[in-house]
Parts: sequence; structure tokens; C-alpha cells
Amino acid sequence: MLTSNTNYMAETSQEFTPLFTPLFTKHSRSWSENRYVYPVISRRSGGLSVGVNLNPDKICNFDCVYCCVDRTTMPERVQGQTDLDLHVLQNELDHMLDLVASGALWQQPPFDQTPPALRRLNDVAFSGDGEPTSFLRFEEVCRLSHALLSQKNLDAKLVVITNATLFHQPRVKLALSYLDTVPSELWAKLDAGTSAYYQRVERTKVPYERVLSNLLEAARVRPIVVQSLFMKLEDVEPESAEIDAYVDRLRTLIAEGGKIKLVQIYTVARGPAESFVSPLSRRRVDEITDQVRAAGLHALPFYGPE
Repeated sequence: MLTSNTNYMAETSQEFTPLFTPLFTKHSRSWSENRYVYPVISRRSGGLSVGVNLNPDKICNFDCVYCCVDRTTMPERVQGQTDLDLHVLQNELDHMLDLVASGALWQQPPFDQTPPALRRLNDVAFSGDGEPTSFLRFEEVCRLSHALLSQKNLDAKLVVITNATLFHQPRVKLALSYLDTVPSELWAKLDAGTSAYYQRVERTKVPYERVLSNLLEAARVRPIVVQSLFMKLEDVEPESAEIDAYVDRLRTLIAEGGKIKLVQIYTVARGPAESFVSPLSRRRVDEITDQVRAAGLHALPFYGPE
């Protein structure tokens, strides 16, 4: 998988990793009159990430305890997968990228408060209110997004923020194959080392083994970024045995032929779905990161508010 800004993480990890700005807590998927496209200052992107919400109906096959999507209420106008208007999405993304290219976005609140070091476009990210690869025309959205970036000569990549549950589906494999030909990264979720903890955190009917199998299959084809969120549950940190098991899962992925370009170790920064969820301390995030590094993997920590 090709990537733009290839040296970004290596060159700026010391600068950006310790930095925490209140803008990291403001990931609203509502911006102006847009239905699908929204800008955020992302701690993990180290700058501006233009989000594309392919699941405004809030339907997801995970129900993560830390998710910041409010699923207790549904949108007034549900835009389901079959109803998502790609023409509107394309127009919104076109306009957003024009605002970025011209610098006009940095004149609008709250982005006028962005620190200078973060005033850079890193990516167009497929994330939003559900699993983006569940959108049946996912490949088409990837193609039109890359075309717009190319037309505007913007040095940014496509990022898929995914729970990896659908990688085995043929249409998703085709989309990933397309992404291999353009600047892009696959950020695939792995939040647990055991099935029991996985079910406690993700609250899903999708078996843990499917996630592991899909991660391995995808990572054998291209280097992936593993995104791992750890938190306190009822004010209790993950047990050491759980973190040990998690690191063993990463080792197994590598031993069986998978390629991992980066492991993101992060904690909650915004209001979670459940009140019993709270962020880990910087100290604990660093300890988990060091444990991953000791396994021979490139890892970066991303902190929550303290």
C-alpha cells in the first residue's frame, strides 16, 4: 500500500505524540450543512483529517463501550446505505478540499485555534458513525476521493479506520486492492488479547477469531496500521495478563507472515458511550507502548486528557 508523507510518523513522533489540544476532543460529524463530510484535528493523524461518514444511519456491527457515537437516538432523517447520495458526498468533499487548499478552513472556528504544527492535511478518512467497509459502494467512494485529491494536487492519503470484520468479503477485498495502488493506509482495530475482553469492550456478535483471521489475511498482502484503544473500565486498568495476550497476538500476526507498519496505542479523548469508561494515564499508555516496542514493533502512544 503506497503512502504519502511516508516519514511523517518517524520524524514527528516526539513533537506530536506528547501534544494534547482540546481540539482533539472535538470530533463532531456535523459540520455546516453537510451530510457526510466533516473536518477534525486528529491526534493520530497529527493534523487535519477530513472525515467521510458512510454510516450516518449510525448502524454498526460493533457496540464499543468507548464509542463516542450516541446510538440512543437515531437521526431525524435516516440516510441508509442504499439512500446515501454519492453526488452530494462528492460535492461536499470537493468543497471541503477547496477550503483546505485555499487555507480558508483555518479562518473558521474552531479551526482558527489550531496550533501551527497541526495546520496540515494528513488524510481523507473513512470512519464516521459505523463500519465504513459495510457501505456497499465503498470502493467507488475510495476512487472518487482519490480523484479529488489528485485533481487538487493535495499531498494527502486515504485512511480507512476499520474494525476489520468485513475484510473477508470479496467486494471489500476489491476495494482494498484498489487502495493498494494509491496513497493510503489501513487502520485496523485490535483492542484485546482475549476473546472475553474483546466481547466486553466491543459487544458484538462477530467472533474474535474472525477479526484475527481478517487482520492476518490483510496484513499478508500489505503493511497495516494496528489501532488499539485501551481504557479504564469501572476505574480499573486492563490486567497485565490481557496486555500480555494482546502483545502475543501481534507477535503471532508477524510470525505468520503479516506486516505491521505501526501500532497506535491510544486511550479515550472524547465522551464515551458508557459512563464507566475513562482514559488511561500517560504513564500506562507509555508502558503498553514500550511493551509493544519490546516485541520488535514500531509503536506510538496517543494520550487522552488529564
